[in-house]
Amino acid sequence: MIAGAMGGALAAPLFTGSAAAANPVKVGMMLTTSGVFASSGDIMSRSARLYLKHDAPAILGDHAIELIERDDTGPNPDIAKRLATELITRDRVNFIGGLQWTPNTNAIAPVLTSGRTPGVVMNATGAVTTRLSPYLVRFSQTLWQSCYYMGAWAARNGMQKAYALVTDFSPGHDAEAAFHLGFTESGGEVIEQVRMPIRNPDFTPFLQRVLDAGPDALFCFNPGGPQATTFMRAYAELGLRDRGIRLIGSGYLTSDEELPNMGAAADGVLTSHFYSAAGDRPANRRFADLWQAEYGDVLWNELAIGTWDGMAAICRAVADTNGADDPDAVIESLKSFQTADSPRGSVRIDPETRDIIQNIYIREVRMVDGVPQNIEFETFRDVKDPWKERNPA
Repeated sequence: MIAGAMGGALAAPLFTGSAAAANPVKVGMMLTTSGVFASSGDIMSRSARLYLKHDAPAILGDHAIELIERDDTGPNPDIAKRLATELITRDRVNFIGGLQWTPNTNAIAPVLTSGRTPGVVMNATGAVTTRLSPYLVRFSQTLWQSCYYMGAWAARNGMQKAYALVTDFSPGHDAEAAFHLGFTESGGEVIEQVRMPIRNPDFTPFLQRVLDAGPDALFCFNPGGPQATTFMRAYAELGLRDRGIRLIGSGYLTSDEELPNMGAAADGVLTSHFYSAAGDRPANRRFADLWQAEYGDVLWNELAIGTWDGMAAICRAVADTNGADDPDAVIESLKSFQTADSPRGSVRIDPETRDIIQNIYIREVRMVDGVPQNIEFETFRDVKDPWKERNPA
């Protein structure tokens, strides 16, 4: 895939559905496909195309979908606003999907509202995001869903003092607050909370401070990808595990596609998340087979699953509304989405909040035949966003 410069178009449009469809439904995909986080956007693009190839035709009937991809270059709200405006006014898209970054998604919320364009959130995790526009519906998670339950589980399982280390942007702030509440409500004590820069962080001095503090557990959130591997290696090299400091965090900390790069350094790390590539579910085994047949050794992670389910909802909305010409009818369809056949398990959208209800899994990295895998071993079922439950609109 060839990335355009500074928010340009990516790759060739993809059509699916009836070849005779004269007016395809247009789906703008705002993804990061350049820079340090480029691999995440590539995973999402691949997943969207995989869904359109294998599952969409049976839903779409005589309708067709055209993907129009744009590179937001990372967490850049100003670029995101420009791209969203262009997609709506120039390309006349029916949907904007992708939406990897919370700052970007929050920034384009007024653009979606004024343009009456449904936004399908396939990754951005900020709890407040769906309240910023009635045209936003989320198919990924909020970090409150995973991190609140990570805190509660850790405190109930022998970790009494924790140190929190998060990346300093809005998802990190959500992760910090959610973990703190879950941990302290269950009897734990957070002895310190520290934030790290999002770009090019040097993790060593931050981890040295943790080592000096000597907590039972270090809770960490970072955006995943190569940063997570760099963090994991620093944790191992500084000897925090040897000092009895358990590493726990959100699922991005041990993102599936980075586990081979982490190797044994990740062994024993505990995370909470809505998905694991190693999850033993029929729908997940099918997804893995489809992915590997299409892309070979290229690995995937939770971003692929938020995209997969988001594309399923888009296709159903196109079918439900006979072409997605009425954005308000589209939103009603998206709000009613539910499936028992997601690779992550059963999911549905809460029509009151336009946010996802799903299982949250406690996972441990274990070496399986010499390969690290996120093994799910405990499940919190049908989890709503805890932040919205505590802060009703």
